[in-house]
This record gives sequence, structure tokens and C-alpha cells, in this order.
Amino acid sequence: MITHKFAIGDRVRLAISKYAGEVPAGIYAISRKLPVEANICQYRVKHVQDGHERVVQESQILGPG
Repeated sequence: MITHKFAIGDRVRLAISKYAGEVPAGIYAISRKLPVEANICQYRVKHVQDGHERVVQESQILGPG
């Protein structure tokens, strides 16, 4: 069974792709663990400074911020 690597409240940095558009760099907080889909863990994250929220896959998270 696949489990989430990060916990709610963890602060992380994202791997920003050049194809991601206007994704602000910086520190994000994990606000919710989403269900595993196709063996991929997903999270809802919130930018610490501007409050913008987005859904990311675990592979897009670099680690602690």
C-alpha cells in the first residue's frame, strides 16, 4: 500500500516546471492529503506568503522548505 510521505502542516518547496505557467516559487504548507490515484500521492498545498492554493503530486515536492 502506498502512503503519503508528507504530513499536514509540513512546509515544502515545489519543483517548478517551465511548463507550469505562473506558479510562484517559495514555501508552501501541506493543507490536505488527497486520495492516491494511479499509485500517485497528491496534496493540496497553500503558498505561505500569498495564500494561493494548488494541487500537486508528491513527485513535484522537493522537500522541506
